[in-house]
Amino acid sequence: MLISKKWLSQYMDLGELTIEELADKITAAGLEVEGVEYLAKGTNLVIGEILTCKPHPDSDHLNVCEVNVKDEVLQIVCGAPNCKAGLKVIVAKAGAILPEIEIKKGIIRGVESNGMICSLLELGVDGKSLTDYQKAGIEELPEDAPVGDTDVLGYLGLDDEILDIGLTPNRNDCLAAFSMAKEAGAVLDKKVTLPDYEGKADGGESTKLIVRSETKKCPLYTGKVIRSLTIKESPMWMKHLLQASGVKSINNVVDISNLVMLETGQPLHFFDLSKLEKEEIIVKDGLKTKYTALDGIEYDICEDDIMITINDKPVAIGGVMGGDDSKIDDDTKGILIEAASFNHVSIRNTARRLNLNTDSSIRYQKGIEPRAPYKAMDRAVQLLVEYADAKDIEETVYSADRVIEDVTFDVSLERMNKLMGTAFTNEQVINVLERLDFNPTMNNDMINVVIPSYRQDVAIEADIAEEIIRIIGFDDLKSTMPVMGDTPGRLNKRQQLRRTLRDVLTNQGFYEATSYTLVSEKMHSDAIMPFDSYVELASPMSEDRKIIRGSIIPSLLSCVAYNKARSLKNIPFFEISNVYAKDKVEERLSIVLHGNLQENRWQKYEIKPTFYTIKGYVEAILEKLGYTGTRIVMKANKMDTVHFHPYQSAEVYIGRDLLGIIGVIHPTMAKEYEVGECVMAELNLEVILSNKTSKVRFEPVSKYPQIVRDLAFVVEKDLEVASIIKAIKGCGKQIIKEVEVFDVYMGEHVKDGYKSIALSTTFQANDRTLKDEEINEVHDQILKVLKDKLNAELRV
Repeated sequence: MLISKKWLSQYMDLGELTIEELADKITAAGLEVEGVEYLAKGTNLVIGEILTCKPHPDSDHLNVCEVNVKDEVLQIVCGAPNCKAGLKVIVAKAGAILPEIEIKKGIIRGVESNGMICSLLELGVDGKSLTDYQKAGIEELPEDAPVGDTDVLGYLGLDDEILDIGLTPNRNDCLAAFSMAKEAGAVLDKKVTLPDYEGKADGGESTKLIVRSETKKCPLYTGKVIRSLTIKESPMWMKHLLQASGVKSINNVVDISNLVMLETGQPLHFFDLSKLEKEEIIVKDGLKTKYTALDGIEYDICEDDIMITINDKPVAIGGVMGGDDSKIDDDTKGILIEAASFNHVSIRNTARRLNLNTDSSIRYQKGIEPRAPYKAMDRAVQLLVEYADAKDIEETVYSADRVIEDVTFDVSLERMNKLMGTAFTNEQVINVLERLDFNPTMNNDMINVVIPSYRQDVAIEADIAEEIIRIIGFDDLKSTMPVMGDTPGRLNKRQQLRRTLRDVLTNQGFYEATSYTLVSEKMHSDAIMPFDSYVELASPMSEDRKIIRGSIIPSLLSCVAYNKARSLKNIPFFEISNVYAKDKVEERLSIVLHGNLQENRWQKYEIKPTFYTIKGYVEAILEKLGYTGTRIVMKANKMDTVHFHPYQSAEVYIGRDLLGIIGVIHPTMAKEYEVGECVMAELNLEVILSNKTSKVRFEPVSKYPQIVRDLAFVVEKDLEVASIIKAIKGCGKQIIKEVEVFDVYMGEHVKDGYKSIALSTTFQANDRTLKDEEINEVHDQILKVLKDKLNAELRV
């Protein structure tokens, strides 16, 4: 935001306040002044008149001039093409310091020169505000310019200092000079007097103008016809204010539209009335066409863009730029004024896609106050009447009813003082609120505030507290040491879990990955154990980063694909991260293993990961955490057979709580993510944290011998081996130490629909050597239980 000291001085008395003091006070109040610029700079300047201009005897482009500066006549060598006798000019006398040069007496090709005749560029004036003629030569002053006047910058209106203010995202209101003046007045405790323009657009002759909005992206469109005005040069004060804001002066009508935008923050567009086919404006979207804008470039318009149309033909890109076919020129006699409200997201998308970051689009993107279109219309009509001889003014037409409600609420001084750690009095707070135009009134122990429409950032009590402390100043805050509780330096349960997981997995050769939390719609749709809701960003940087993820595996698969594409073959990754729903946050562990577990090119063997690999890793993790035995339950995966292989995956439970899903990736998902075959797991760590681990019991290694017996059973093909092992262990809990499957067979000598399971059972006691009678008793019980409960037949 650029605003000059002279501009602010129009609205308040700045007295002897220097630009540096003003910058410091505004910065201290929360609006950082990033720099101070000057419209022009130069010392030892004077207005002179060229008496004679003769060609240099030793040059074909230089001239030797005699210049009257009132108290003396200076001989100056000048090379400007427009240098001639009779001109009033700017003279930098010897000793003058300009932005990029110091002027000294000298000899130029044998001729003495005692100064320099200056162009505005040489005084540091921004070239964007100058014409090509001005940039090509010295500045030509009016005929009545006072020769000998040393206040040259003041005479030209260039003795101004400009504040470059960096606005925070919540203070878009300060893009308007009127609002910035209110802000400065509150900070400096100065009375602010703005121009009286309210209601200047009210009334007018009856009109045949019709305006209508056929898109929700334009909730309000206002139009006003002025059938008679005069195009001429703008007054100097207007030129200077525009110049201070980096805007080039065109003519009085165009300059008024730009000035009103700078004053109110509301972009306006003026159409040449004679160039419109019909006085009926319809705002719509859904068009797909080409359109030539004011800059002469043809743009591709898509269906999402807001277009201003007449007779179904576009005449402007809503909120971005008008068209070349209806612009104001020297022959304009009447105009149609547009002031509208547009959806800021739509304007941002259009401006970004077309690469058209105009002053209008920037303001619409940041958001504009609800009353701005009405303010801008009033101010524009006032200025057009005064400086463009506007006549035959017709009534204003609106596309929607005017419905604006003031934001008002009560705040408690006691609560705000407690929040800020201050002891401000009622008088101090009321004073600040009055300076901010919040219209405070006491209501018992509460203060009622009415928020001006341009302060869209103020909505709750905490906002009022912030306004109070920044205006009064942070110097009133007492310096205190932070209060810190006595806490032992140890990890909490969640931190211990993370550290254990990292230790176990890195010891197994895994690498920890950190992937993007923001994902695309496609990756979101591939979430493992998805939530019922999700969080989507209001203004994402790209379509690939618009949703806060609800699962880690899709992100981790992208990391695998990235590394695989760079010729890395074996990729063991894990990630610990939060996943999000609208009302829920979970911490999860995700594991993806791609490539070989082991390989030896010399001996020509390789071991690839399978379902049992990821199952083993998960069991090892849970065992390390203290979850073993019957507490861990694995069931066939029926929950997610879209992302996991339906016959090589499992659901993992701790008791009755679903911990996660493990297994081989589904071939379709592997193809979509370009990762090939891999195994993966996603576990909900909240389940681990919410369950208690088993107590660790230490037992000495038994000194008594083990007895191993092998058995083979024929069972139904669909019977889970886990149920056989569970049944066997239940028959002799005290002496059965281990049950291991060492063979599974289906084929010859086994009936269709059945399979042969061979198991090795280890018997051992901790306090004695087992006798055959004890083992036989348990062995017979195993056969009976398996026959009765599982219909298992002993294979002989």
